[in-house]
Amino acid sequence: MATQMYVNLPVKDLDKSVEFFTRLGFSFNPQFTNENATCMIVGEDSFVMLLVESFFQTFTPKKIADAAQSTEVLICLSCQSRDKVVEMADQAVAAGGTTPIAPKDHGFMYQHGFQDLDGHLWELVYMDASAMPGCPAKTDHS
Repeated sequence: MATQMYVNLPVKDLDKSVEFFTRLGFSFNPQFTNENATCMIVGEDSFVMLLVESFFQTFTPKKIADAAQSTEVLICLSCQSRDKVVEMADQAVAAGGTTPIAPKDHGFMYQHGFQDLDGHLWELVYMDASAMPGCPAKTDHS
């Protein structure tokens, strides 16, 4: 079995968070969804658990960070194209999120991102490994 990754994020309003991420094209596993939590499917082995703050607090003795005031984590998602990066950032803004930083074009990598309804930062990147500095030129062996 492949290693799966679950990122757990506290949210103030689960229904609003589900609506927000649904508008960005994500789906949710109903087997792991109730009034306290939902499992957002990011990829085949990558998931984000959105947990109501009071439920999230049961998993840690530490105070929950106010993601609108400080950064507790940067979640980075790779996208299939530069256009997909722009599209998802635009969808996030249309759904009520914000874009706290301007997009950056590094030549081999294009990045942008958004802040969700609870202030969590989501970085979106498209990388063209063949354009990376130091990457050997591809040759045609036909």
